[in-house]
This record gives sequence, C-alpha cells and structure tokens, in this order.
Amino acid sequence: APVTEKDLAETLFGERPAAEVLLAYLGDEPVGFALFFQNYSTWLGKRGIYLEDLFVRPSARKHGVGYALLREVARIALERACGRVEWAVLNWNELAISFYTQIGAKPKDDWTTFRLTGDALARLAASDE
Repeated sequence: APVTEKDLAETLFGERPAAEVLLAYLGDEPVGFALFFQNYSTWLGKRGIYLEDLFVRPSARKHGVGYALLREVARIALERACGRVEWAVLNWNELAISFYTQIGAKPKDDWTTFRLTGDALARLAASDE
C-alpha cells in the first residue's frame, strides 16, 4: 500500500520517532530533505548514521542544496560521536554516485545489501525452527 500522510506523521513525529529529517529551503520554498536514523557498528564500536533518503527537487539541483544537507548530517554525526555515515544508491544513478564520490564518500564494493519484506518476512517471523 502507498505511504500515507498519517503513516509519516505517526512514524516520524509520533511518540517514538523512527528517524530525523532535515529540510532545505531556497527562500520560503522547501526544496529538499535528508532523512536519517541512528545505527551501530560492531566493527567500530560506535554509533553511526544511516541516511535513508536524500532528495532535492530537480529545479533546485546544482545550487548546493544536497551538499548543505549532507554537510549538516556530517556535523550531526560528529556531534554525536558517530564513526560513520552510510547510505545506499541505485547503481544506475550516475549523477548521485558522482556527487557522492566528489565529497569523499567511497562505495562499499565488498558488501551486498539484503532486504527481507512481505511474505518472506512473515514466514521467517512465524518459523518455529
């Protein structure tokens, strides 16, 4: 089912927010956001930040909005003594990949992302094994 405004309100602004959101404006117009949450690295023994979404409206791209949002996420990470900020990007999104490498981010070629959803998630949860 599609995400509703109610879903977002409950999960982001309810009693136990699941994530934090930074909003970017050009003048009075909202033009982008960074949505992130805390994770943990057993490799580092430190907290981290996972950037779930970084979005800038096409009309606002190439104006430093994405950079400003990522810079603020990086500042928050350091303020909270996090060891890293990480995120995923679709392989075909060459513009984003170029942007991320320009700011110093490095791809994790030796890792594969897995996702468990829907029926597979329910089957595993219901398993008695």
